[in-house]
Amino acid sequence: MKKGKSSISKAQSYREMGEFWDTHDLSDYWDQTHPVEFEIDIQSEIMYYPLEVTLSDKMRSVAEQRGVSPETLINLWVQEKLLQEMASS
Repeated sequence: MKKGKSSISKAQSYREMGEFWDTHDLSDYWDQTHPVEFEIDIQSEIMYYPLEVTLSDKMRSVAEQRGVSPETLINLWVQEKLLQEMASS
């Protein structure tokens, strides 16, 4: 958290700020706010890789059984495999 930034919550950290807003409503502090303008430059970091249809079907089935999205399951599996590869190098 940058020094000199005012905050309704008077928090000393982002965690404290989050805890404050978990238990408070902005409508109670609306008169203490002011309009701001900012720009957001969102650039996708998603990469697409082809997957055989039969593998995709099996992967979707496993993801559904585990209660996660196929994208999450693929990312977890690839991360695990990369960690194994890096450990064995």
